[in-house]
Amino acid sequence: MRLAETVTFGGSGLDRAAELRGDVAALRARAGAVAIPLWRGKPAVVQDRLLRVPLDHPVMADAAANPVFLGLEDDVPVFAADLSAWTPEILDDAALDQFLDPSQQVHPALPGAVFAELRALMTRLNRRDAELGATAKAIMGWHTTHRFCARCGEESIVAMAGWQRNCPSCGGRHFPRTDPVVIMLITRGNKVLLGRSPGWPEGMYSLLAGFVEPGETIEAAVRREVFEETSIRVGEVDYLSSQPWPYPSSLMIGCAGVALNEEITIDPVEIEDALWASREEIALAFAGENPALLPARKGAIAHFLLQAWLSDTLD
Repeated sequence: MRLAETVTFGGSGLDRAAELRGDVAALRARAGAVAIPLWRGKPAVVQDRLLRVPLDHPVMADAAANPVFLGLEDDVPVFAADLSAWTPEILDDAALDQFLDPSQQVHPALPGAVFAELRALMTRLNRRDAELGATAKAIMGWHTTHRFCARCGEESIVAMAGWQRNCPSCGGRHFPRTDPVVIMLITRGNKVLLGRSPGWPEGMYSLLAGFVEPGETIEAAVRREVFEETSIRVGEVDYLSSQPWPYPSSLMIGCAGVALNEEITIDPVEIEDALWASREEIALAFAGENPALLPARKGAIAHFLLQAWLSDTLD
């Protein structure tokens, strides 16, 4: 496996068994079938492991009627069960709106387990649990925001074990969306280009990123986004790595680019600030010894790419 595939949420070899999705009843009837409970996109965990419960577990009484089939583990079906309709006794709505929700919820039928924000867990989960967690969060988020047919407005029906929605009115078929996002390691000599968005923790900077537009290549998106945000022109562009990012449904496409100029002029509508940082400054930031610069959050592809750049292990 290439280093590029070891990014957080990278593939763990999960057998998604797409060919079995057409018969959800048979999947649910298989011996040992389990579900991973989620509440508002937060998986249930016990000691940094995703909780798996039998499909007849008492907690499933609060789950939506259509669990989503995630794949097979040792030939055992694994589903994601949405418990978002359940209301915890104690609920901190303010915490739920934070950049990283620190609150945890406890369901009475799951003693010892908590629902926790995946963004806070991602570096502690093993590769399989990280892939399952990211997949479950993304697909559940899609169902929440795409209940109605985009063609006629009628409420659609879950199909294909949760991987499709069909419209009973016009016959439209709808599939989970993934939004391609380029994220760029733009360098010039010994320096890398960083930016920050409004609302980020004080001092935090990361690599520039932006959505790929219809009809646009990845390379063109890199050059356009960097120029729009900083007025930096980019020449050569190369692919580095990718990362599923379920916030809510992105595929981060990591690229390297060579800057053709240095003078930064930011677009304040796009970003709050941008700067050039040397390898030495980034190394100090990673070591927690640069008071002026906080690195991208560990687990994010930006952190992964910067770390690989520092150690000359980009492949």
